[in-house]
Amino acid sequence: QVQLVESGGGLVQAGGSLRLSCTASGGGFNILDMGWFRQAPGKERVFLATIRWSGTNIIGDSVKGRFTISRDNAKNTVYLQMNSLKPEDTAVYYCAADDRQRAWYLTDVGEYYYWGQGTQVTVSS
Repeated sequence: QVQLVESGGGLVQAGGSLRLSCTASGGGFNILDMGWFRQAPGKERVFLATIRWSGTNIIGDSVKGRFTISRDNAKNTVYLQMNSLKPEDTAVYYCAADDRQRAWYLTDVGEYYYWGQGTQVTVSS
């Protein structure tokens, strides 16, 4: 079983930056596809970014140009760098992982088997 723990959330002013981290344990990190999602109150969980076990990645259209995803296999950690934050970025941010080594980018909630507990990001105006 893979366990995921997110960190790095908090309160930031609009225009600021945050870097979220997600550390995995209990499985082979280098074979995991990793993803980031967010969920605002009363809304569905939304895809932000994913990085495949091979290292290639894509960013969701809603945050493209402001967010980037990276991974450090030596630290079993995936990062989400968030720049130029806006109040509408306020949400709970979730890390997700899957070890089935799909041949495509995982962008749907249902494609991930493991989830973290989430970390709150609040952007003030």
